[in-house]
Amino acid sequence: MQAKPSFFLSLLYGAVLFLSSAAALVLEIVAGRLLAPYVGMSLYTWTAIISVVLAGLTIGHWIGGRLAEGTLPAATARRRAGIALALAALSSVAALPLLRLGAAPLLAVGIHPVTAIVTLSAGLFLLPSLFAGIVSPILTKLAVDTDPTHTGRTIGRMYALGAAGSILGTLAAGYVFISLIGSVGTVLSVAGLYTALALALLAGQRRAFVALLGGLVVTATALAAIPQALASPCAVESDYYCLRVEDFSGQSGRDSAVLVLDHLGHGINDRAQPTLFHSSYLHFSDEMAARRFGRDRLDAFFIGGGAYTLPRAWSQSFARPHLHVAEIDPQVTRIAQDRLWLAPDAKGVIVDHRDARLALQSLPRVPQFDVVFGDAFHDIGIPPHLVTREFHTEIAARLKPGGFYAINVIEARHEPRFLFALLQTLAHDFAAVEVWVDGDEMAQGERITYLVLASDRASDTAILRSNRFFYRHWLRLRGDQVRAKVQEARVPDLTDDFSPVDRLMAHVLLAPEIGEK
Repeated sequence: MQAKPSFFLSLLYGAVLFLSSAAALVLEIVAGRLLAPYVGMSLYTWTAIISVVLAGLTIGHWIGGRLAEGTLPAATARRRAGIALALAALSSVAALPLLRLGAAPLLAVGIHPVTAIVTLSAGLFLLPSLFAGIVSPILTKLAVDTDPTHTGRTIGRMYALGAAGSILGTLAAGYVFISLIGSVGTVLSVAGLYTALALALLAGQRRAFVALLGGLVVTATALAAIPQALASPCAVESDYYCLRVEDFSGQSGRDSAVLVLDHLGHGINDRAQPTLFHSSYLHFSDEMAARRFGRDRLDAFFIGGGAYTLPRAWSQSFARPHLHVAEIDPQVTRIAQDRLWLAPDAKGVIVDHRDARLALQSLPRVPQFDVVFGDAFHDIGIPPHLVTREFHTEIAARLKPGGFYAINVIEARHEPRFLFALLQTLAHDFAAVEVWVDGDEMAQGERITYLVLASDRASDTAILRSNRFFYRHWLRLRGDQVRAKVQEARVPDLTDDFSPVDRLMAHVLLAPEIGEK
């Protein structure tokens, strides 16, 4: 008669451990998305989040082991695990108002960027992980006590269930929850799951059960009183970005808007005049394309769509455009059409929702483009596979004679190590590699937007001027001086095997005077 209750108790303990482990990893994955609108998504962000979550679980396991020690009555052990899960639920929900209300003041203080990332990660996600970590040792002890004749087997099963739950949580967060219900909905779902598991463990313990229900009512009332705590800064949460569109009319004096991906602006569109470029690097690319190829036919490939500012402009300003835009995120295209005035049937625009490298390599390896435009860099977030020699070889093979590959690189004024590595790598496949800068930006700040142009022939001028809408002029840096600097820097070639972009760009993030433009 003892076997049946023991079986159901073992099943309960295993299920709670499996699901609580899944919830802990869901929260770890969603943490990156929650922080992205404030500090971006980088190696430093993920390093901080993973370290904090592992630290929380480690401390929680240690505490849980102490709480499970000795000949503890099963009801007491279940109550302790249930309380830990209730606290995990409460601290998970609390992360939302803490983030919304605390992130901006913290960042406004001007502390070191990495310190800000670690502080936010620890303040928001240490406690949920700690409370979730307490549960595992207690449940494992309960399972062992339920079947003391198979201790090793029971411990192995509980470890396996915890690991399997972590795998499920990682997959569910990345492939289902965030894109389906958003980051706020995912956090609330995690808190709801923790609460349900706590109630399951506290069943039959009236006082603890009622206390937990009372806590739920208080928490729900508090959240209802501050609805902004649950408001997402994202208009759309895709599989790749937190997207929103902000009005730019106040700055431009015209009906215009800026696309924001995570925490950075990524293209400003003017409603009435698509060929008005607020961003200097886009204006430069437009002027250079017109100078080299005129305004009749243009064949271009875009590595990333962004706000579709340049494809939208070239669709109108060239008589016969063929504009192949490889934008990996369909939501970026959709928001550009819905809120940034990109016409779904824009002349000559072909949208390809694949990774840009995959899309380019799927095309015939013959000269077919006048321009390949790199617009997949997000501030210091640079996809390593899009800057390697192997990719450059593919680009060079598809450029027509006289065609160019244009990339904007936001780097330090002094010792821009990633820029040097990129230039050195490009030189293997392009006879002419040039660096241009906006003449007005030369004397501003410690961070510069460098305009890199790679081609089979040099530009026919060292100064490019424009009087369309905005007067701007761009200067080509002296090639001999640039090559000397690259040689002195002793940077590596960027290859598929070794492309240390984050290390080469670390100085931009780690030095606040450079990181703030």
